[in-house]
Amino acid sequence: MKIFKNIFYTFYRIWFYILVALPIIVMFPFLVVSILKESWYPYFFKMARLWSWFILIGMGFRVKIEREEIPKKNKSYMFIANHTSMADIMLMLVTVKNPFVFVGKAELAKIPLFGFFYKRTSILVDRSNPKSRQAVFLRAQRRLKQGMSICIFPEGGVPDESIVLDDFKDGAFRMAINHHIPIVPITFGDNKKRFSYTFFSGSPGKMRSKVHRFMSTEGLTTKDTKLVNEQSRLLILNQLKVYK
Repeated sequence: MKIFKNIFYTFYRIWFYILVALPIIVMFPFLVVSILKESWYPYFFKMARLWSWFILIGMGFRVKIEREEIPKKNKSYMFIANHTSMADIMLMLVTVKNPFVFVGKAELAKIPLFGFFYKRTSILVDRSNPKSRQAVFLRAQRRLKQGMSICIFPEGGVPDESIVLDDFKDGAFRMAINHHIPIVPITFGDNKKRFSYTFFSGSPGKMRSKVHRFMSTEGLTTKDTKLVNEQSRLLILNQLKVYK
């Protein structure tokens, strides 16, 4: 029985990468044009959302999104969520309609095809390099001035699967406070079960996403960073417990 399960998992993984690559190949000319200018990013974002829907539906994931509050158009936000799965990027793109830019690990730019667009549309950070972290702040500042939002997975990477929710890094919260933009906590309830980083795992099924009430940063200073960090983490952690 285990052999048959592992065969299923292997083909399921291969199918995922086919779904990732296929729409990129089909839309390649349009994607390339959309990244020629930063001001054209919203067009790229729309195609990225279509790409995400294609993958999630193709994998047999039944997406259910609950929203306690809806982001306004033409307003910038800091979107944050727990990070447990290779599908987190897709679910975030499906959950949020407002154009945003990911702040993510520089290593993802090495992924064939996907990495080509990722490094040209996201803000890459090498967390071991202090200069890289400073550059992230400046690039994010420019994007926010263009009316974009920012998305960060504040755990700073994918934690061990035994950890329900790792400690949050302060960067996302400090950035939100410095730019006086609302923080939008989002909980992904099933991504670890549906498609974790463990190779022999995963299955079709429900994939829940909850957009919590926004957290205002008006009147806050960087001294409040740790408090906002802890409040956001507790909110997501409590929702994960509800999902269980």
